[in-house]
Amino acid sequence: MKLATLKASNRDGSLVVVNRALTQAKPVTDIALTLQAALDNWAEIEPQLQRVYQALNEGKGDYMPFDSSQVAAPLPRAYQWLDGSAYLSHVERVRKARGAEVPASLYDDPLMYQGASDNMLGANDAIEVASEQWGIDFEAEVGVITDDVPYGVSVEEAASHIKLIVLINDVSLRNLIPGELAKGFGFLQGKPASAFSAVAVTPDELGMAWQDSKLHLPLMVYWNAQLFGHANAGNDMQFNFARLIAHAARSRKLAAGTIIGSGTVSNYDSTQGYSCIVEKRVVEIIETGTAVTEFMRYGDKVRIDMLDKQGQSIFGAIEQEVRPCR
Repeated sequence: MKLATLKASNRDGSLVVVNRALTQAKPVTDIALTLQAALDNWAEIEPQLQRVYQALNEGKGDYMPFDSSQVAAPLPRAYQWLDGSAYLSHVERVRKARGAEVPASLYDDPLMYQGASDNMLGANDAIEVASEQWGIDFEAEVGVITDDVPYGVSVEEAASHIKLIVLINDVSLRNLIPGELAKGFGFLQGKPASAFSAVAVTPDELGMAWQDSKLHLPLMVYWNAQLFGHANAGNDMQFNFARLIAHAARSRKLAAGTIIGSGTVSNYDSTQGYSCIVEKRVVEIIETGTAVTEFMRYGDKVRIDMLDKQGQSIFGAIEQEVRPCR
């Protein structure tokens, strides 16, 4: 099943079911006004939405054209947004470039931070930044959305709480981050609003590509229409999503609508390209001593997408342009 949130006069938009081909949509506010409302009562609401999805794919009933430019993030504001760093090839490269060792604990204990979730961007919303000098970077990720997760959930139980999967552009302002981390208190200004794919997808829709709480497909990243990376999101993922959920819930409950990101998708095989600019820059530093690839400028565009075996977009592409703040 595929779900989207249409932009509306209210802050949380209105829920629609979208067909598999991402061409038609059906408003379902009679079932649940918003995606958050559906997640709050998922066991009851999900079967109703699935029936609409089946009818929509069969061309039955009334429907409307689906326009990804009219969608908000699936959850325009979320109760919680937690981003991990599950791909250690990314962590190892970044640390090696600055001459730092990777602590042994990172191979057993996931990195994770809590990001701002009050203003999530839709798939086609602009990346608005006050200065090009802040080091504007994209970060292509996979994310999951949970229902209510109990305190101290086990890894085995955590997998059952994954209800939806999304793609994410976790925008980073690289030149602001070092100063923040030096304070020893984490990200704030270096992490502006993140963007999300046009639709959120249930795990069953992914077939065999969804195994062991990982998504085993290439994540396609284009920068100004040039292929920048196509790392397989299922390869080299040290911590699967069940493990990330269990980590987040070690000392607290997670409310329905919690979003957990994988961190920048990265493969040890560098021929697969990169999912963020900074990783390419650190490889340049490792190999030549100097980073030559610059960060994004106003007018630059990024496209993040994932295709099925037939070449069809699964989630609807994230397509964004960098613009000055209005």
